Amino acid sequence: MGEEALLIPNDEYLKSGIHIGTKFRTKHMANFIYKTRPDRISVLNIQQIDERIKLAGNMISNYEPGDILIVCGRENGWKSVRVFSEITGAKHFAGRYPPGVLTNPLLKNFIEAKILIVVDAWPDRNAIKDAMKLGIPVIALSDTNNQANNIDLIVPANNKGKKSLGLVFYLLAKIYTEKKGLIKPADFKYKIEDFYDE
Repeated sequence: MGEEALLIPNDEYLKSGIHIGTKFRTKHMANFIYKTRPDRISVLNIQQIDERIKLAGNMISNYEPGDILIVCGRENGWKSVRVFSEITGAKHFAGRYPPGVLTNPLLKNFIEAKILIVVDAWPDRNAIKDAMKLGIPVIALSDTNNQANNIDLIVPANNKGKKSLGLVFYLLAKIYTEKKGLIKPADFKYKIEDFYDE
C-alpha cells in the first residue's frame, strides 16, 4: 500500500506515536503488531491502523450524530472526545462511567445511543457491558495489551497518548463530517493539534 493511500502521510502517524504499544501483548492484538523492539515494546502496524480508522469512520457515518456515544475514562483523551463531539454533534461521556448510563432511564445522566466508541476497553468496560445488554455495536481503540471481548470493531492504536488520541479523533471527525455532508472537505479547518493539549 503506497503512502498516497493513507488518510494522512506516514510521518504524521509516526509523529503522534499512534503505533507505539506497550510491553504487554494479548493474543487479540497479535495480528496488528508489526514488530517488537529490543526494549520489548510492541509496535502496531500503521497500515492496519489507517484501514481500521477508515472502517470506523465509515461505520459511524451510518448513524446520526445524536445516536453516537463516545466514552473515555482516560483523562488524556477528554479533550479529543469533547472536540469530536463539538464538531460532529455526537454525544460523549468523559470520566468514570458508572453502570446504567445507557440502560437505566431513571438515572439523571441517562444517555440513549445506537453505537458506542470506547477509548480503552478496560477503564470503559462498564459502558461495553451496557452496550452488550442493549445489543448496540462497540468500536474500541485498542492498544497491544487490550482484550477484544465484546468488541465489534477493533481500531489498533496507542490509546494512552494525547497526540495519538487527538489524531484518531481528528481523522474520525474528518471522515464523519465528509460522509454526512456536514462540512465540505475544503472547509474542514481543524488541525490535529486542536484535539489535544500540549
